[in-house]
Amino acid sequence: MEAEGPSIAEKDALLKRENGVSEQSPMRLRMEQFIKHHQKQIVAELEKVDGTPFKIDTWQRPEGGGGITCVLQDGNVFEKAGVNTSVVYGRLPRAAIQKMRANHKALDPDVDSLEFFAAGLSMVLHPSNPMAPTVHLNYRYFETADEYGNTNAWWYGGGCDLTPSYLFDEDAIHFHSTIKQACDKHDPSYYPRFKKWCDEYFSNKHRGETRGVGGIFFDDLDDTEKDQEQLFSFVQSCLEAFLPSYIPIINKRKDLSFSEQEKQWQQLRRGRYVEFNLVHDRGTAFGLNTPGARVESILMSLPLTARWQYMHTPEKGAREERLLDVLKQPKEWV
Repeated sequence: MEAEGPSIAEKDALLKRENGVSEQSPMRLRMEQFIKHHQKQIVAELEKVDGTPFKIDTWQRPEGGGGITCVLQDGNVFEKAGVNTSVVYGRLPRAAIQKMRANHKALDPDVDSLEFFAAGLSMVLHPSNPMAPTVHLNYRYFETADEYGNTNAWWYGGGCDLTPSYLFDEDAIHFHSTIKQACDKHDPSYYPRFKKWCDEYFSNKHRGETRGVGGIFFDDLDDTEKDQEQLFSFVQSCLEAFLPSYIPIINKRKDLSFSEQEKQWQQLRRGRYVEFNLVHDRGTAFGLNTPGARVESILMSLPLTARWQYMHTPEKGAREERLLDVLKQPKEWV
């Protein structure tokens, strides 16, 4: 019997050790380098806003890869903030391969397992002030390899969205405008297409309302969309647009006055956030079902505190009611 060749995790470790990472490196290594660089940049900017350092937790996976979890809790501005990178190597079982073939026909339906690589940066920021919006971001790259270690399928996914408890139209307009500019550099059809996808995906269907005022969302972008370099460039532009899209908003809202009643409304909206993440989010489900899953990092996105109040209804004509109206019928902001 032939001995098995090195895994893609072993190949990548050797490549990094011998050659470092360059534009000629496999996309796996380039994506890993890109997200780790931006994780440091985003954490540094958020520490300036909050005045509190993040706790940095570095972890490894026995199967290969690992991650860096950066979390800030009970800060001056953020009640809970997490900026995570993960680089995961492993094997997909047959059931997962069959499910993924719906969008990726290159996957062999007759194998019992496939090696896979997944790398991504995920972030959720929950400000203390109910006038300041929660924001979520995730950009990721996924790749599978055949028994000889050759790439046989790859794709990108991700997006970002804004979730206010109190709606300031100018914030939503600024956030969407910044994202649209990043999209338009690559394809004028991207923003309207991915904005619609975001509204449909980040939706608590059991409530009949979106999670927030949206942004963009996309998944399974592969060579049927554009080539790998074009899509990597698009993802880079989207991630680079985050700080300009959010920092002006948080600086404008973090010190506004608020009442106890407004704080309780924020807690109710956070409850809706939890419902989406635990009931509908595909990333949470994938993470929790991955062998050796690191649960603390997967559930980092949940707020520190939340509230569920039986049959709560906002007052007629109140700001809380207007937010619900927009969540039930998403708006075009730009």
